[in-house]
Amino acid sequence: MHWPTSFIPRKRWPGLRSALLVLAALLVLAGCGSASPAANALDSAQYAWSGAIRWGDFGGARNLVDPAVREANPLTQLQMDRYEQVQVSSYRDVGGAVDTAAGRAVRNIEIGVINRHTMAERTVRYLEQWRWDEDAKAWWLVSDLPDLWAGQ
Repeated sequence: MHWPTSFIPRKRWPGLRSALLVLAALLVLAGCGSASPAANALDSAQYAWSGAIRWGDFGGARNLVDPAVREANPLTQLQMDRYEQVQVSSYRDVGGAVDTAAGRAVRNIEIGVINRHTMAERTVRYLEQWRWDEDAKAWWLVSDLPDLWAGQ
């Protein structure tokens, strides 16, 4: 069936399509700007942390641990060598909670770990605990590196 051209609304509202596109773009941009700086910083810190753990960069990951925790619990060379004996095969976020107003966040994590010597794989559960440092404008992990040998 062929519709007469008088039913096509383009001629009635020539700028409607453009106005709707501009309105949609403004709504999307307004949604992007609504996240607080602390929330954006948490996403960045957790992304950096999980990437470092996934790639086995435990020294780099340790830089995201709260400086007070690092000072209270320095790692020995033997402890760092143990981290080199494992390969991380998976890193999965299985839930968590964020309270940016209180400056606290937690994430439950499942880490797949392969022993490089025995090639045995197992799963380790780990609870990440984060705190917001208002002075540094940064999130710090207060739960330190995961214990990949829990129960062994």
